[in-house]
Amino acid sequence: MPKITYVTADGARTDVDAPVGSTVMENAIKNMIQGIEAECGGACACATCHVYVDDAWADKVGSPEPMEEDMLDFAYDVKPTSRLSCQVKVTEDLDGLVVHVPERQA
Repeated sequence: MPKITYVTADGARTDVDAPVGSTVMENAIKNMIQGIEAECGGACACATCHVYVDDAWADKVGSPEPMEEDMLDFAYDVKPTSRLSCQVKVTEDLDGLVVHVPERQA
């Protein structure tokens, strides 16, 4: 099972085993990762599951689709590696993925 590392704004790291086919957001909620609110439940209708994909993983995770890009306009402190975690599907290729949680959500 792939492992995802969540790094919160205070530097705390949490490693989570994530089932293939789930999303980075679903695993954050299931494991009570601080700072991931996911108010819309994963419908890509808010920006409260915003994360920064670690630079080393940006190419593997890929770029946001247009709908996600539109929602990122509402996120706090957007960076080049910003993604909505509800839109990042866990695959075997993402084993070891590291995401950083912003200090606050939109």
